[in-house]
Amino acid sequence: MNLRYRIITAAMAIACAAAPAAAQSHGGSNSSYSRYGLGLPADPSQGFNRAMGGVAQGLRSRSRINMQNPASYSAMDSLTFLFDVGMGLQRTRMSQGNTAMSVNNTAFEYVSAAFRLGRNIGMSVGFRPFTDIGYSFTQERDVTIDPYSLQSVTQQVSYDGNGGLHQAYIGAGWRPFKGLSVGANAGIIWGSISNQAVQTFTENGTSNTSNYSSLSTYYSADILTWKGDIGLQYQHLLNQTNLLTVGATVGIGHTVGSDATILRTSLRGDTIKNVATNAYQLPMTYSFGIAWEHAQKLTLAADVTLGQWGSCTTPQLNGEGTNSRYEAATGEYSNNFRISAGLEYVPDRFNHAFLSRVNYRLGAFYTSPNQRINGHDGPHEFGITAGVALPITNAITNRSFNNVYAPSYVNIGLQWTRRDADFSNAITENVFRINIGLTFNERWFMKWQFR
Repeated sequence: MNLRYRIITAAMAIACAAAPAAAQSHGGSNSSYSRYGLGLPADPSQGFNRAMGGVAQGLRSRSRINMQNPASYSAMDSLTFLFDVGMGLQRTRMSQGNTAMSVNNTAFEYVSAAFRLGRNIGMSVGFRPFTDIGYSFTQERDVTIDPYSLQSVTQQVSYDGNGGLHQAYIGAGWRPFKGLSVGANAGIIWGSISNQAVQTFTENGTSNTSNYSSLSTYYSADILTWKGDIGLQYQHLLNQTNLLTVGATVGIGHTVGSDATILRTSLRGDTIKNVATNAYQLPMTYSFGIAWEHAQKLTLAADVTLGQWGSCTTPQLNGEGTNSRYEAATGEYSNNFRISAGLEYVPDRFNHAFLSRVNYRLGAFYTSPNQRINGHDGPHEFGITAGVALPITNAITNRSFNNVYAPSYVNIGLQWTRRDADFSNAITENVFRINIGLTFNERWFMKWQFR
């Protein structure tokens, strides 16, 4: 077997083995904000655009898989098979008042493949996390003075959660005529949500169970639903050195046909179980973007995404005791938007010098809150990104075909994200992340005249 086939086969085997394992974990969020709703939305960007602030709508290339806009698949070269896989290493520092702590995570992020299906038609398949849930923290507060012992009674609530949702998709893009491309992704979203809150009381630092009843509350849901996205791109050559691409994607919102369960158990053995039917919804999302490429060296891009989360339901507990109801209701989400911008610079794609062929990237993004926490807006997100793409030297992949340079790359990105909310005692999170991606661009379908 040819060496390049062995390399690709081994990489695909590793990714296929990693994907089920990743689907069993929460993806390494370690964020207290992941306990609300479906969890903290996972970053949908990949190795090639995460270091550019996550811009995607106007990016179009025959050497990259842009699964955020399926219209881009129509750019696939007829001779090429693309394979892309990525992972991340993360350190999160959380602070609240004078208290701070740091945690580390490693997470598998995505795997995707793409190839040409027919004339002006490209196809892609892939897997990625959709939301992350993962946290563990404790809150304490003095609630009263015991009338008999005259000691302070402290309430302690321990919060723990894990799980998350995952997405597998298949998509196609078609260019019906020069400049215009359309595409669609269709797939499934599945996973589990598990949150618990355990309330206990202590008196002067000692466990007290005589006058105050502890309560354990468990929230759970198993999710299985579908996901659909429709994309559009229009590309216009301004002149011999400037290329403009505009793109848009619509994500289809709908009711998730899955139930959620709450189970409350007191120290005395009392148990109450409630079930909320069709508890969750996915929002309609609208993304717009533009990219300008100059002389195959400099690319500038910007995106904006609007999410109609405000109309989405989550399971909420209303009422007390045996009269309580666990039901789908709005109010825990709000409409939000994300703005991102980025650039990529390549000194000379066709130069034999290695550093001339390295892709240098910068970006930034801002995301407004989509959560409502106790009647307040949830966390804002602001981030700065940077990175490089290192071409893999190979006698096949580093050739220029029809004046198009399309090698394989190792993508390395650095990302800092600050996540905080405006209400009192909100937790501030500073996330430092290293992303490593590997993009194989193999010319599997070329027929050589000589061997």
